[in-house]
Amino acid sequence: MFYRGYGDGPDGRETGPKRQRMSAQGPPGPFYGPHPGSAFMYNPYGFVPPPVFPVVKLRGLPFDCAERDVLEFFHGLDVVDVLFVHKNNKVTGEAFCVLGYPLQVDFALGKNRQNMGRRYVEVFRSTKQEYYKAIANEVAESRVHGTVTGGGDGGGGGGSGGRGGVSGGRSPRRQVQRVRPSDDGKENAEHTGVMRLRGLPFSAGKEDILDFFRDFDISEDSVHVTVNGEGRPTGDAFVEFRSAEESRAAMVKDRKTLGSRYIELFPSSVEELEEALSRGR
Repeated sequence: MFYRGYGDGPDGRETGPKRQRMSAQGPPGPFYGPHPGSAFMYNPYGFVPPPVFPVVKLRGLPFDCAERDVLEFFHGLDVVDVLFVHKNNKVTGEAFCVLGYPLQVDFALGKNRQNMGRRYVEVFRSTKQEYYKAIANEVAESRVHGTVTGGGDGGGGGGSGGRGGVSGGRSPRRQVQRVRPSDDGKENAEHTGVMRLRGLPFSAGKEDILDFFRDFDISEDSVHVTVNGEGRPTGDAFVEFRSAEESRAAMVKDRKTLGSRYIELFPSSVEELEEALSRGR
């Protein structure tokens, strides 16, 4: 079973941490930082360093790779976050994957040079510092390039299946992704009072979405976070507003951030909502 979070939930884990919070202070837990009183845990036989931050780096990903592909690649492990690496607003074929426990790093390394589609993916040990630096670089990239989705040329890692020099792929970086007006037709779409959200962190819960729409009058029962057939979050959610007018007004939140991700909003319908919920049953 997949867990995404830490702390105070019914199973002892917080249900909705954000990458932004992780970047700022690190999630709680003995393996995410040193003991409050010392850089090392005391041991009568010597000083024992704390467990490592559970993160691995992937290289050689397909340029159309999405987070769900990484989740499937690490099937059975507790994936907390996936961060795709970009350079000059283009995918690099690299990503960082934060896991739930330090022990799972060894299992993840066991996937080294296994295939994702027709390409083999290399998996390396990484560090908390390298992961946080990558987050900072992604934020800087998004500020330089705005919200434009980059192309996919450039090199991935080594491997088979014609990895290098692929062009024209769509960037999987959701926090700077922008759908072209010709693709979504948002401005001319009819509002029914139901809105679809895309690009949510997989750890996001109803409380995060309520906070995102804190300026609007919605209840917890009107928020629906969708999951796939295996019960894993899809990164999408639906919100039922009190009226079509309120739904239209809420479009001001389109491409605003939740944590460190830009969230895309789309006018939807009750039928689309019911269909999405049925896929997770």
